[in-house]
Amino acid sequence: MVCCQMWDLHHLFKKHARDIRQALRRRGLPEETAADLTQDTFLRVLVSPPKASKSTYNPVGYLFRIARNLGTDYQRREGLLRRVDLSTEDFAAIADPSPSPEKQVYDRQKLLLTQQALDELPQRTRTAFEMHRMDEMTIAAIAAELDISTGRTWSLIREAYEYIDSRLRDI
Repeated sequence: MVCCQMWDLHHLFKKHARDIRQALRRRGLPEETAADLTQDTFLRVLVSPPKASKSTYNPVGYLFRIARNLGTDYQRREGLLRRVDLSTEDFAAIADPSPSPEKQVYDRQKLLLTQQALDELPQRTRTAFEMHRMDEMTIAAIAAELDISTGRTWSLIREAYEYIDSRLRDI
């Protein structure tokens, strides 16, 4: 039988969470970190309850030991990390906004397929699409230019979008 089934974790949390958090604070942890590790302590017991043994008959001691171990692990990890304070401008200068080589290749392939799909469209459909998408003309202006109804203009543009989309789905 797992010993935690006998523990009232809700009661233990209400009664001892503040003490555990303060013990972590005394070990030099920031308030937020101590609060997070306190919750992690109880979560650890919920997710992975201890087997019945001599040491687990004292639930409060067991919880403090878990919290101490979590605090030690946190401090070790923090000790391994090197922190550098950077201003927003310095950080922006470091970040490379250019896309990765993989993204560049993918975008080129997509552009090539889009161009091929445009070339395969019927002339009037392609013209309506280019006027709408590239020349940013309104549907009414395109309809007047091509001497067709606005409904037919919408149909041509939608057909172009659907065809291009179908060609790009495989990439």
